[in-house]
Amino acid sequence: MHNYIVDYLQNSLQKSQSQRREFYLNENISLYIKDPLTREVDVRNVMEKISSVIPPHLISEIDSIFVGIFEEFEEMETNAMFKDGAIYLTNDQDNEEDMIDDIVHEIAHSLESPQGYLIYSDGKLQKEFLAKRMKLYEILKAEGLNPSLKMFADPDYSKEFDMYLYEDVGYDRLNFICSSYGIFTSAYSATSLREYFANGFEYYFLDDRQYLAKICPQLYKKIEELHEYED
Repeated sequence: MHNYIVDYLQNSLQKSQSQRREFYLNENISLYIKDPLTREVDVRNVMEKISSVIPPHLISEIDSIFVGIFEEFEEMETNAMFKDGAIYLTNDQDNEEDMIDDIVHEIAHSLESPQGYLIYSDGKLQKEFLAKRMKLYEILKAEGLNPSLKMFADPDYSKEFDMYLYEDVGYDRLNFICSSYGIFTSAYSATSLREYFANGFEYYFLDDRQYLAKICPQLYKKIEELHEYED
């Protein structure tokens, strides 16, 4: 009888949590589930993990987080974005780690406007990024993949360049190259200067800081400055 009651209470609690639609990050940032998650994800664990790794002053630009199906995702061919103080995430999350990655990535983008001077103004991050792009260009050229020098020399996002990396090179192959040569932390960080920063931010707080410092020293220094800087 005792075991039955315990199981019943546990199942009731799990059902209640699965139906819950509103959660909080640092007690003042609401996360609202607009459309049900497609897989079982413990959102409380997601919030607790982010609170434990990201200092509050780096989340100050976030007012709320919305999870669901949004028209902009299809139009922009993305699954997450930061806009007007809010993070928007797809409800199609693989697991807790996937959701954490997406939120931390968008937190990075939220800092680009208020901290843009610190991040980009001295040109050091762009110089490091373009040097890596040129190294990648030479590798792909040697492998006969016909890269465009003009595209590789442009630090801004380009759909054409993104599709070249995704379709012509392939992310599996690109990830292998980036890892083998120690160029980028991920294939997607090569797509633009802004994604280089956001992926580095994600890697700094969720992965291996020492490896980031080794292969992307300027990026590491910028994130260290942000980490230590507080109004």
